[in-house]
Amino acid sequence: MEKKKNVKQNKGGRNPKINPSIHRHVFRLTDDENAQLLNLFEASGMNNKAKFIISVLFDREIKAVKIDKGTTDFYMRLTSLFGQFRAIGVNYNQVVKLLYSRFTEKKAAAFLYKLEKQTAEMASLCKKIIELTEEFSQNYLQK
Repeated sequence: MEKKKNVKQNKGGRNPKINPSIHRHVFRLTDDENAQLLNLFEASGMNNKAKFIISVLFDREIKAVKIDKGTTDFYMRLTSLFGQFRAIGVNYNQVVKLLYSRFTEKKAAAFLYKLEKQTAEMASLCKKIIELTEEFSQNYLQK
């Protein structure tokens, strides 16, 4: 009788991978996109296209942009308000020049005093707008 050996028989072939890639994804490219992909692949110096695509997908940070209609509307209104403040500044300079060129110094000083009061009120309003903008930015844009 022959004795049976308890030694594993070598079947040959490649050792199985620890974590095999079994999921497949297919996408199609236009001629221009394919040429661009091939240029990037050649420039990378990698020898495997699949590994190159995986490295491009997972090694680079992908940013998702969510557009909020309310935030966009707030930004547009704030921009138009800033434009109005600039226009007021230009008008302010023109009014001061006209006061000194058309009126006596006493009358010009009286009108400038009234204008100065309005300017102080507008400056306080501007500070409130800046505070609201900072509060909005902290509460809604930093998320």
